Amino acid sequence: MEVEDIKVTPRSNPSQRIIALGIVCAFLYLASNIVITLLLAVLLAYFLDPVIGILERIHIPRSLGALLVLLAVTAMVGGLGYMVADRADQFLAGWPRYSTLLRGATTALDRKLSTVEKEVAAISPAPEKGRAPARVTEEPPPVRDWLFRGVGSLYSFLLVATFVPFLVFFMLAAKRRIWKATMGLFPDEHQPRVQAALDQVSTMLVSFVAGNALVAIILMLASWAFFLLIHLDYPFIAGSVSGVLAMVPYVGAVLAWIPPFLIGMAQWRTVGPYIGVAAVLTVLHIIGVNVLMPAIVGRRVHLNALSVTMALLFWGWLWGAIGLILAIPITATIKVVCDHTAGWEPVGRWLGA
Repeated sequence: MEVEDIKVTPRSNPSQRIIALGIVCAFLYLASNIVITLLLAVLLAYFLDPVIGILERIHIPRSLGALLVLLAVTAMVGGLGYMVADRADQFLAGWPRYSTLLRGATTALDRKLSTVEKEVAAISPAPEKGRAPARVTEEPPPVRDWLFRGVGSLYSFLLVATFVPFLVFFMLAAKRRIWKATMGLFPDEHQPRVQAALDQVSTMLVSFVAGNALVAIILMLASWAFFLLIHLDYPFIAGSVSGVLAMVPYVGAVLAWIPPFLIGMAQWRTVGPYIGVAAVLTVLHIIGVNVLMPAIVGRRVHLNALSVTMALLFWGWLWGAIGLILAIPITATIKVVCDHTAGWEPVGRWLGA
């Protein structure tokens, strides 16, 4: 009797895929601090890698070049932080004037809300006799809850600030060894496809980070010039913060209003300047997101509007504000992987349709 060899290929059913997806989402949520730190380090490493390549061409060792570039970036960030802190000190020096205006506006708003509540109570049906209206007392959150929440946020910030520079240095200094070891994880017949996918991811991430930085600088300079033109106090700090906030998808147009509105409370007595500032900043946000971003970054990312919106919703829900920043590069990387993985090409085509 002939013995026939039967080759069994394991296949995952839909239930197993859903369970695996749930495990991945749970891991991304529970280990968000670690994953976010790694992703930020990867983005920064890809952004700085071309500079290291230029230093290598002038015969500077890669490790030394990575150290010099990181020191230069740290000095630039420190200098910008000093400039912002200096302007912030000037703003804080005049804070009593702003706090008085804010207190007056809050008092007026409370009075109007109280008037509306009394009018609503007057037209609402009277409670039944013999039955006292239920009183709802809101207890303030315990102090320890606020304390633990603040400690958690501080821990996340310190984790990123402490580990990202070291991760970036090691990624840049040992790039060739890491690249070779990564290629060794795949069979020889799959390495050309993996090589093409990694090259495409590298190009996409560099373009994304550089494009976003360029658009943010343009919006900051435009906001700064506009605030100088209307003689707003502290135009540099207001323009810097508004320009960065304008980069936030969808809600950035409204967030960018906050700095000039707060500063302008001490200068403006009519509603006209507020409307003008809101209109100009909204136009800058629309130009930055809908014109500059597609022209500078969109051609490299190749994502359609629906996939971008869904990515922003999902990663924003999962990680909050940092999720909105990382949503597009994560989704674009997933698209590249799907384009170069057998059986997943339709998903890549859908993301970029």
